[in-house]
Amino acid sequence: MLHKIRKRKDIGKAEYKSRVAELRTELVIAQQAVRQHKIPVIILFAGVDGAGKHETVDLLNEWMDPRWLRTCAYGPPSDEERERPAHWRYWRDLPPKGQIGLYLSAWYSAPLLDHVKGRTEPDEFRARLERINRFEQTLADNGALILKFWMHLDQDGQLKRLKSLAADPLTNWEVRPKDWEHWALYDSFVEVSQELITETDKRGANWQLIDASPERLRGLEVAESVLEAIDQRLTLLSRPGKTVATRQHKPRKNHVLSRLEMDRKIDKPDYREELRELRARLGRLQRRAHDRHYSSIIMLEGWDAGGKGGAIRRITSALDSRNYQVIPIAAPTDEELAHHYLWRFWRHIPMNGKVTIYDRSWYGRVLVERIEGYCAEADWKRAYDEINQFEHELVDDDIILCKFWIHITREEQLRRFKEREATPYKQWKITEEDYRNRERWDDYVAAVDEMVRKTSTGHAPWTLVEGNQKYYARIKMLRTICEAMEERLG
Repeated sequence: MLHKIRKRKDIGKAEYKSRVAELRTELVIAQQAVRQHKIPVIILFAGVDGAGKHETVDLLNEWMDPRWLRTCAYGPPSDEERERPAHWRYWRDLPPKGQIGLYLSAWYSAPLLDHVKGRTEPDEFRARLERINRFEQTLADNGALILKFWMHLDQDGQLKRLKSLAADPLTNWEVRPKDWEHWALYDSFVEVSQELITETDKRGANWQLIDASPERLRGLEVAESVLEAIDQRLTLLSRPGKTVATRQHKPRKNHVLSRLEMDRKIDKPDYREELRELRARLGRLQRRAHDRHYSSIIMLEGWDAGGKGGAIRRITSALDSRNYQVIPIAAPTDEELAHHYLWRFWRHIPMNGKVTIYDRSWYGRVLVERIEGYCAEADWKRAYDEINQFEHELVDDDIILCKFWIHITREEQLRRFKEREATPYKQWKITEEDYRNRERWDDYVAAVDEMVRKTSTGHAPWTLVEGNQKYYARIKMLRTICEAMEERLG
């Protein structure tokens, strides 16, 4: 594949200047259209050392408006990045809607280098490529325009390019010892690169192979490809789309919530004793997890007035406040709306040994966003697989994940609403929206039923909590967290 890239002669200066003058105007116009239509654009560069990847990125910054471009170049991960999932630093740097991200040495670099240098087996290499495929598919499915350029030189061309850079006082700093080491491994790099390109050349994230030997032509070819891809996306957006009205859903007769025994209780003296023991147990486990660099995510979903806040206070009372954070999830901010819907959760992934507690979570995509019509039906239906893949990656990275749905009956919820209205320091908790949500009770039951059935997996099971009595609910959740930590810690 790479050996068959057609080599071409470079163009002259006059033709280059003429084409650039017209191209720059078209690129800026296209860039403003990207902003207007709020399209996130991801442009990724990979290929052999010395093939002009960063020079091409410099050209795009020169030819386009740099205020709406973001260039991300990656070296060895920092301590902060090492303590989170491998893709965390890329999740964090994704461009918001309407901006263009330019990526150098990004998510393909480590899998390629590790395999060339014999640090990974073939099965692990392919598993890493499949993880990249899922990552890119999730971005593409949610509207990102992804362009991937493989900048290639043959071995003689690479040698010539490296010698030229090394001989020039302005560029000799660019040539490092590892570049010569990689040149000596050229055949191995080509063999592994061909497999990488084949396995990750997918619809919505195709590779474009660029002959990098003609230095003027390569920049023009990349820029013209970017312009063409943006124009194609704008053409698709100009076609009339279908609007999908929100539908009401009736829950299945034997839905998952109907199987819960809602009269479960625990006596107050027993509650106090168990609470004391479980808090001590959780505190010890968290110290062990911290020492062994296992992080934890505890995620709470449930009905309004279901007792999430009280449960969180009992959990955090067992933990060192230096080692946890609680993330309350409300309506997304403008910054969050400008990104992929998982972005606001990605950026709070805990460091090794830390705990993040989400008060509501990414499941809003298949609950409130589904029911209130905040996203299209195709979007929330696709989210089940996206969430499963996200959680699988968390668990693969040795994160202990606990997911809770706190269930209360409709009658108990109304009783708690009235109690809040009558208690001055709780009145702030009750809003008109809480009562409005009660009118969609059956819709939420149906959505929760489907959510649990499709996302309660072997690596990330749901725990359904009978929450009519808060004492019982808190004990069940604390015990579940302790058991999950003990299982992972051994």
